[in-house]
Amino acid sequence: MPHKRRKAYYGPTLLSYGFRPFFLLALIFASTVIPLWVATYQGFVEISGPFQSVDWHVHEMLFGYSAAVICGFLFTAIPNWTGRMPIRGWPLGVLIFLWIAGRLAMSGIGGFRPPFIVLIIDSSFLFAVGLMVVIEVVAGRNWKNLKVIIPILIFLGANILYHTEVLTQGSAEYGRRLGFAVVVFLITLIGGRVIPSFTRNWLAKSNQGKLPVPFNRFDGVCLVAGACALIAWVILPNARFVGWILIITSGLHLVRLLRWRGYRTFRSPLLVMLHVAYSFIPLGLFVLGIGAQTAGLHLLGIGAIGGMTTAVMMRASLGHTGRALIASSSLVVAFLLIVLAAIIRSAAPYVEVAMLSGIEIAAIIWTIGYAMILFHLGPWLCSASIKRRTPSKPP
Repeated sequence: MPHKRRKAYYGPTLLSYGFRPFFLLALIFASTVIPLWVATYQGFVEISGPFQSVDWHVHEMLFGYSAAVICGFLFTAIPNWTGRMPIRGWPLGVLIFLWIAGRLAMSGIGGFRPPFIVLIIDSSFLFAVGLMVVIEVVAGRNWKNLKVIIPILIFLGANILYHTEVLTQGSAEYGRRLGFAVVVFLITLIGGRVIPSFTRNWLAKSNQGKLPVPFNRFDGVCLVAGACALIAWVILPNARFVGWILIITSGLHLVRLLRWRGYRTFRSPLLVMLHVAYSFIPLGLFVLGIGAQTAGLHLLGIGAIGGMTTAVMMRASLGHTGRALIASSSLVVAFLLIVLAAIIRSAAPYVEVAMLSGIEIAAIIWTIGYAMILFHLGPWLCSASIKRRTPSKPP
């Protein structure tokens, strides 16, 4: 029996679909928060919240930026799982309010000074996301996708742990690594489904030879190995045997990536972006494995998380606003800037140009890249979708 659908929506376009407000918020946030962090890191600006500069920076990129993109992705995908209309209007507005409240609380703006109050305000967003996911999946009787609540709950737990460590020890360690681990694992899980699927569809339409290997036991081994390696790294990041596990896991994910035939997609920049972003998973795991923790974290944080989220936002924004799945030259350049920022930031101690440090150069490049994406996608996210008159080219 088909599910009962909600009444037609006549409210603001921005609140009509989950990807619209949260991709827009993520792009605005990414374009502004890194320059702000550099200013705090250098002592020009003071964040009055409970976190020190570095902890605030890492937290906001994980539980601010990444959480916004994950939320936008989830509430765009869930209607396809459940057959129900998307969450829109005031329920989506509540999520937006909670996300913004969390960012203000973390910065100390608005008088949110007591650490416990900041924890509650900041954690309420992920709690609400998890609750809405459960309600939608249960209402749609789509039981197999109810398991998506597990990483959301772990991510929420990582956020609470992050706050608790800062409150009790002055700095976060386990919460920071657990937050990274959850987002990286989600990329290996979701990316491992959508990247070969999109690649297969494009190659099949363009007759480009061998197709990606379908999901099989090897992919399952890669996911299990990745989960085990990340858990071990969260607990014992500097142990030698954990380093070897990370290196072996990086090799498995490199083989997995090569099986998706990304080298055949050079004529489709949107697909190339997905493959390039995923390549930072094995690269980042390998660098972590050899003991370069800071470099590895930035390869994963900027390259894998930043690269994959931007590639997904581009593709989803184009497709769901009725536009052809073709990346413009400005979007390609923006993505390349983010990749370059990942490389420069991971090698920051060895980079200095015109009295600018590697951190400053990477921050400038990152900001320009995200500003370009915001300038390009922002108007589309705020305006009604267009109707295609002619079929678009393959993705």
